Amino acid sequence: MTATYTFDVFSSLDGYGSHSGNWGGNLGGYWGKQGPEFLGRRLALYDEEQRMVFGANTYRAHAGMLASNPDESELHDPWVTRMRNLPATVVSSTLEGPLDWPDATLVSGDAVDIVTRLKTESDVPLRSHGSLSLNRALMAAGLVDRIQLTIFPVITGQTGVAPIFQGAADFDLELIESQTLDGHIQELTYRPTLHV
Repeated sequence: MTATYTFDVFSSLDGYGSHSGNWGGNLGGYWGKQGPEFLGRRLALYDEEQRMVFGANTYRAHAGMLASNPDESELHDPWVTRMRNLPATVVSSTLEGPLDWPDATLVSGDAVDIVTRLKTESDVPLRSHGSLSLNRALMAAGLVDRIQLTIFPVITGQTGVAPIFQGAADFDLELIESQTLDGHIQELTYRPTLHV
């Protein structure tokens, strides 16, 4: 049986994964728009048994933020704590162990080969939060089963950072689930198919 792989990503309406601006003192992920439904949904998603998959840059960012900002409440939302405690595979040719993550395995090599093997061998679903370039490569290889896109009600034309799909291949998307959280955050889950 092949494990399902979900690319889980936050976005502004104009397609940025983060920002450099002042959005309610927020560090980048929520744009200051989070509410109880959103946070509850995130916790429910990460309460399920699964394995996280990160690229080197996202691992460094997550580990660095969590280590350097012990008082930042957003970084210690219950779902973030749960994500950090899930087993993880970090794909990198530049990192060296040991990793500052409770249950992380560092794997060097071609990401497509590594995730292909993980999908075959894993008894639990795979999920990647962020890791934009890694997931664009995995999408092109047909390894991403679902894109879970959470759209926050902002346009970050001046402060947007990390365009999510910049440089990606073309895809057709089948909407398989959608919901509105806190009256203004859209969570859209798509099944991607390479457009040929």
